[in-house]
Amino acid sequence: MSDLAASIQDALQPLADATRAGAMAAYMQGKFDFLGIQTPARRQAALPLMRAFTGNPVDAARELWALPEREYQYVAVDLLRRQNKRLAASDLPALEALVQDKSWWDTVDGLAPTIGAIVAREPQLVSRMNALIRAPDFWLRRVALLHQLDWKENTDEARLFAYCLHCAGEREFFIRKAIGWALRQYARTNPAAVRHFLETNREKLSGLSFREAAKHL
Repeated sequence: MSDLAASIQDALQPLADATRAGAMAAYMQGKFDFLGIQTPARRQAALPLMRAFTGNPVDAARELWALPEREYQYVAVDLLRRQNKRLAASDLPALEALVQDKSWWDTVDGLAPTIGAIVAREPQLVSRMNALIRAPDFWLRRVALLHQLDWKENTDEARLFAYCLHCAGEREFFIRKAIGWALRQYARTNPAAVRHFLETNREKLSGLSFREAAKHL
């Protein structure tokens, strides 16, 4: 185990709270074990270690992902976002593997903007996003829908709308929700475009997607 992963364990384990861990596990439908550490305390404990880290962030994230408690995956997500500028196209397969390991909305949604930042810097990766929107794993499709969340005026509007329409007929809750979230976020930058898209495609979108997208319009 790397020094970082061991140090993170040393920093977090004393903060463990068994009662809170049970409640956190229940909230996540019993899918994961927890130490029982709330986000502010976890980040405060991990931040100095992440600031001092100079190793390979993807390797460190993999080691944290392998640990059983969910807080370690959250630290990995925070580390990758913090070290994002050190990531490149060659790291995308490893990030996709993390998306597909211990998959749930909490880590997938944490990884999507990190992946999006790499795509923004390396536009050739758009072709990979075009592949992911058709991936068999719906978590990868969710990443494709959400990777432009932080792009604001740089959002590829045509591609966002095309992705939403491609997935509009799906019954999967996390896809319907992602469509609405992606559109709602872009509406902060271009409300007129999103309003027109919703008016034009209302019959194609699920009620959930439409409501989420229109929430602030």
